[in-house]
Amino acid sequence: MSKRDIRWRVPSGVEPTELDKMVMYYQNHGHLVPKRELIKTPEQIEGIRQSGIINTGVLDLVAKEIHEGMSTLDIDKLVHDYTIAHGAIPATLDYEGFPKSCCTSINEVVCHGIPNEDEILEEGDIINVDCTTIYNGYYADASRMFVIGKTTPKKQRLVEVAKECLQIGMEAAKPFSFVGDIGNAIEKHAKSNGFSVVKDLCGHGVGVEFHEEPDVEHYGKKGTGMLLVPGMVFTIEPMINVGTYKVFIDEEDGWTVVTEDEKPSAQWEHTFVMTENGLEILTY
Repeated sequence: MSKRDIRWRVPSGVEPTELDKMVMYYQNHGHLVPKRELIKTPEQIEGIRQSGIINTGVLDLVAKEIHEGMSTLDIDKLVHDYTIAHGAIPATLDYEGFPKSCCTSINEVVCHGIPNEDEILEEGDIINVDCTTIYNGYYADASRMFVIGKTTPKKQRLVEVAKECLQIGMEAAKPFSFVGDIGNAIEKHAKSNGFSVVKDLCGHGVGVEFHEEPDVEHYGKKGTGMLLVPGMVFTIEPMINVGTYKVFIDEEDGWTVVTEDEKPSAQWEHTFVMTENGLEILTY
């Protein structure tokens, strides 16, 4: 093993803990392991949890207020005002030029839809609202799907399967399992229901920064990807499509991700912390 491959290091003169020994065992057997700084302290986890409480409150408010005839800009105002009122910051606002406080992605829009006063919710729409909150410097990230009125059986099932994929991915993530175990479980469930999994976008580490290691892909093989170690905080956010898994980015705004065949897509997302007993949800 070259020095380049050594990611987990024990400081000189420090006695390795049982956790150190376990991670180094996997490292010595050629697996990709996290760097020690990805393991959050109890204080950091509590900070993320507090941010998650606000983030969950934001989405609870959206769930209460969302309705046919409202604009996606109305949703953005709800998110912005609630977040600020609770002493937090909407992380997406001005992030790399993104102009709004949340993402609103309707029907064939996979993610990163920009709220707009001219975009009005109609009966039968399915919409993903994605919010990330910064509170006292800590990030929490989640999204939910909402069905406006009654939709088609196909769209309804898509929304349900996407949520099932998140749950199945969560159950596949065990201490000292691998990111690939999550993706493998999600892809199997999506395909068994006749849907596809977006491959160009993924979940990610989060907490101290908006996006951290690891990349959490929603497809793949068991036993591949980064080792999942207690103390890691990350999102699982499967994007499930009715048709092709392929997507494109709207050239006009440079953000909105759309299915290549313009058939519907659905996504659910939670932020999790890995514990010694499995995943704990920090934000819904």
